[in-house]
Amino acid sequence: MGWTDTHAHLADESLADQIDLVLERAARAGVSRILCVAVDARSSEAAIKIAEKYPQVWATVGIHPNYANQAAETDWERIQDLASHPRVCALGETGLDLHWDDCPFPIQQANFARHWQLSRDTQLPLIIHMRDCEPEMLQALDEQQALEEQSKAGVLRGVMHSFAGSTEIAARCLSLGLYISFAGMLTYKKSVELRETAKKIPMDRLLVETDSPYLSPEPHRSRRPNEPANVVFTGKCLAETIGTSAQILAEKTSENASRLFWKMM
Repeated sequence: MGWTDTHAHLADESLADQIDLVLERAARAGVSRILCVAVDARSSEAAIKIAEKYPQVWATVGIHPNYANQAAETDWERIQDLASHPRVCALGETGLDLHWDDCPFPIQQANFARHWQLSRDTQLPLIIHMRDCEPEMLQALDEQQALEEQSKAGVLRGVMHSFAGSTEIAARCLSLGLYISFAGMLTYKKSVELRETAKKIPMDRLLVETDSPYLSPEPHRSRRPNEPANVVFTGKCLAETIGTSAQILAEKTSENASRLFWKMM
């Protein structure tokens, strides 16, 4: 098994307009599976269409925190319906964001909470966005963990995507059952502390991603759009950081992806 890019916005027009070439380049680079991540109802439907056409692609459905105030109630009803599609293996991207002033925080919190409830209803994991809100995120996760314990469901099912937080935050997320995914930021020269954090993540909780079309890794940092083929550069950087081979890490992170995204076989 090759690399698994666990977060790519293939429905973005910069990638969708050349999807065949994007997927060909990914295959040549050794990327065997890609999770096409949605940010709203429209992109959720688009992600499913891509996953239906290409067997190496799987889809998510969900509403990004920065778009939550733009969603109609019928959009959430559509997300709930789409969650049962056989090519959907996760919910999101959802989460919390205090970097941008795009959506009132209470609306983000309510949006995040109902994704967790849908996760409990469907057993699908969450893809979690966190930016400039670590204390608020930990509070939200603790609240959801309490609900998980009440329902006897156990640990939280999900991944902190494009992780750029501290070692302490990573440890708390791991204790709640979450996985940690690294994107192109890991490869940047200034990301010394992030690489130190990566060394402390158990290998069975690691994932890699591109967050395409964003966050192009070195040596392609200045090039846009980013695309799934470039997950190899992040993967090689992570392998070097933790002291293993790229081949072993590709196999292990793909195994981890199969465990978390249990429909992705």
